[in-house]
Amino acid sequence: MTRPLVFATRNQGKLVELRQLLPDIAVLSVDEAAARIGREIPDVVEDADTFVGNATKKAREVSAITGLPALADDSGLEVDALAGAPGVFSARYAGAGASDAANNAKLLVALTGVPPERRTARFRACLALADVTGSLGANVITAEGTAEGVILDEPRGSGGFGYDPLFLFPERGQTFAELGVGTKGDLSHRAKAMRAIKPRLLAYLATP
Repeated sequence: MTRPLVFATRNQGKLVELRQLLPDIAVLSVDEAAARIGREIPDVVEDADTFVGNATKKAREVSAITGLPALADDSGLEVDALAGAPGVFSARYAGAGASDAANNAKLLVALTGVPPERRTARFRACLALADVTGSLGANVITAEGTAEGVILDEPRGSGGFGYDPLFLFPERGQTFAELGVGTKGDLSHRAKAMRAIKPRLLAYLATP
C-alpha cells in the first residue's frame, strides 16, 4: 500500500493530467490536503529563475505544511524566436493573474511577422518530489521532460489549457488542444517527466 501524495498545484488541468499518469496512487489536491489537515495551504510564491527551482520550492513548502510527500510541477513554454520567453513566466506572461486567453494573445502579438520556420518552441516540465518530514529530509527527487513544437498564428482546438491551442505538435499535425487529454497525456512534456520520475516516486511511496 503506497502513501498518499499531495500534488502542489491548484491548476485543475495539471491535476487531471497527473491523476491519469498515476492511476494507482491516491493523489490529493492542495484543497483536499488542506481539508485533511484542517488548515489552509497558502499559494507558494514562484520566485525562482528556473523550472526546477520553482518546482522544488513548491514541493518542499507543501510537504512541510501537510506532513505528506508532495509532488510539484513547474512548466512553461519556451519560444526560440523570443529567446526562450515566456519561460518561467508562462502562467503570468500577460501579468499576475492573467487568463490563458490573455497570455495567448500577448504571445501572438510578440510573434507578429515571425515566419512559421522561426516559430519553433517547446514545452518544458520539471517535477520535484519532497518529503521534508520523511526520509527524504532536505533532499528532493527531480525529473524533466520536453515536447517540441511550433507556435501557430491562431488558436486551434477546445481542449487542454494554457498555450495548448497555439502549440502545434508536428508528429500528429494537431495542437495539444486538439489532441485531447488522453493523447496529450501520453506525448506531453509532463508525461515525459513523469515517466522519468515514476520508478523512483513509486519506490519511495511504497517504503514504510
